[in-house]
Amino acid sequence: MKIRTITTGISLSSLKEIEKIKQASEFNQQAKLIIEEQGYEVQTTRIATNSWEEYLHGLSKSEILNEIKLLEEVCQNLNISFFSLGYASKPETIALIPDIIKNTSILYTSSKIGDTPKESLRDGQSPAFGDRTSGINFKNARESAKVIQRISQETEDGYGNFHFCAWANCQSGIPFFPTAYHQGETSFAIGLELCDLVMQAFDDADDILDAEEKLKVILDQELSKIEATARTISHKFGIEYKGIDTSLAPSLGKKESIAFAYEKIMDGKFGNQGTLAISGMLTRVLKSVSVKTCGYSGLMLPVCEDVGLAARANEQTYNITNLLAYSAVCGCGLDTVPIPGDITIEKITAILIDMATLAIKLDKPLSARLFPIPGKKAGEMTAFTSPYLVDCRIFNVE
Repeated sequence: MKIRTITTGISLSSLKEIEKIKQASEFNQQAKLIIEEQGYEVQTTRIATNSWEEYLHGLSKSEILNEIKLLEEVCQNLNISFFSLGYASKPETIALIPDIIKNTSILYTSSKIGDTPKESLRDGQSPAFGDRTSGINFKNARESAKVIQRISQETEDGYGNFHFCAWANCQSGIPFFPTAYHQGETSFAIGLELCDLVMQAFDDADDILDAEEKLKVILDQELSKIEATARTISHKFGIEYKGIDTSLAPSLGKKESIAFAYEKIMDGKFGNQGTLAISGMLTRVLKSVSVKTCGYSGLMLPVCEDVGLAARANEQTYNITNLLAYSAVCGCGLDTVPIPGDITIEKITAILIDMATLAIKLDKPLSARLFPIPGKKAGEMTAFTSPYLVDCRIFNVE
């Protein structure tokens, strides 16, 4: 098991609060050292803020971009490699995101396109779809689709979309990027890479029920150790510990592929019959562990971040509709999904609205990180140069 991220959340009122960013960076490094002393590999440390609409309020477009460029310089001087600006929730600010992405390299951001209207649900009423504060915000969804298209056209190979996603019903405290944002006092959360433990459990399992029992035992045992260390860190530095996001973050290693783990206990390949059942089982286990959880705490299926998922996509054993169906019982939605470069804004919007509909109907956090690939069509291969991504056949979008 590896620690994918230690993510510290801070609330800013302006970007002049450099000291608060510096303190968060120093805390991350100290926390990293303490966890590494316990024998774990910590892959990244990250900082997430409240919505940038709050601390860049009232500035012009050029002023916002200048402030963000200065922020990137500050982060680079502090050796910060992952910094989330939080989310945008208005069409006019969402529209600025392509300029933010193409003028920075370590900053991430997201857009909010929907929320479950808690009050309406408690009263037994239907969600107020289309309302600006609850249900699906169609204007934000369409503006986010425009953002995805623009980023794909204005960054090399469309890679800028790695730094952006649209989400619905996501709460603060998710440690994984680009969805991560923060509210309240400074706190930290931990995100893990657990595929090796899934492989371990599934290797010895007779069937899906046996796999579920074995995985629960392994996770309870291993995650309790991480939590004990996290609570020690919290007490030592006086910073709130939000919990562990137990999501199965992907690995680029073939031995830790989540798709190949599935295939140890199913009759067929990932995407064949039985995939949905295993997805549901994994999520049950991830949500039942005996530690404090936060964030998605579900199954992630990022197509271009997992060798096995990419391989099965190349074999066309599943499609975008399948991924949305799996999201109904598991993870974080649609992640690093390559789609044709000439896809229309209308089709991207439809995908985002489908995702948001599931999030609101099922009252769960979901997001979409889509990769239109410039100049390429469905069936062709991506050609990423990033060490974080594997190449994959581009999905067909009807």
